[in-house]
Amino acid sequence: QVQLVESGGGVAQSGGSLTLSCVVDIGNTDAMYSRAWFRQAPGKEREGVAVINHFGVAAYADSVQGRFTISQDSAKKTLILQMDGLKPEDTAMYYCAVRVGNDQSLDAGRYHTWGQGTQVTVSS
Repeated sequence: QVQLVESGGGVAQSGGSLTLSCVVDIGNTDAMYSRAWFRQAPGKEREGVAVINHFGVAAYADSVQGRFTISQDSAKKTLILQMDGLKPEDTAMYYCAVRVGNDQSLDAGRYHTWGQGTQVTVSS
């Protein structure tokens, strides 16, 4: 059973930085997984932020390109989202998610396992 546990959310000022972590436990499997970060602000749909595939190739939403960096450790057990240059519009609940496959989809409907979320609040 796949389990995801996020941490690292909090409050930052505009222009500041936060680092989110997600412990990814997918057990012993030969399957390839893509791992991603999503966010959802109140009253808005969940949106993809960044994705990294089994081989470490990353892709980003236009809104965070150049400010956020997704990475994973060599064992693929910890997923990191480094967020720099934060803006008030980055305020949201952030979720990590995984899916079987090796593409770079940021379509939330294609992800089958989600963490519980961690809140990020950016003040102006």
